[in-house]
Amino acid sequence: MSTGKVSLKDPYATIGYALKLAQQALRTHLDTGLREVGLTTPQYAVLCFLKEKAGASNAMLARRAFVTPQTMQAILVALERAGFISRAADPDHGRVQKTELTARGLDVLEVASGIVANAETRLCDASAPLDPQVVAAMLLRLAAAFR
Repeated sequence: MSTGKVSLKDPYATIGYALKLAQQALRTHLDTGLREVGLTTPQYAVLCFLKEKAGASNAMLARRAFVTPQTMQAILVALERAGFISRAADPDHGRVQKTELTARGLDVLEVASGIVANAETRLCDASAPLDPQVVAAMLLRLAAAFR
């Protein structure tokens, strides 16, 4: 593990800049594709997580979608208006809303997942000849370095 000082002679030739550039390119690509089915990238993340964990809390959904709890509330309102989710009061916790996918939400998620899978294929192809699992593990280590 390097503990030496890093030179920033060219700030555009850094890991941090490359990460941000890649993240921004991916986000722009996903937003463009998902817009065609009426979703944003954070809305897609919410639908994916609800498929795996119906009834997830707003706070948990916000963390998974990389947004604030306030933004998550707006996302949930939009998804409910679109008919992709339903929300009802939790019988055990009066103020807590249980959020679940609707049949329409499952349908749009299936189409949207194809868009995201195509993007993932492009990422895997671009990472060649490296193993995509090795690349993903390295990126997770980079993220963990700041936690």
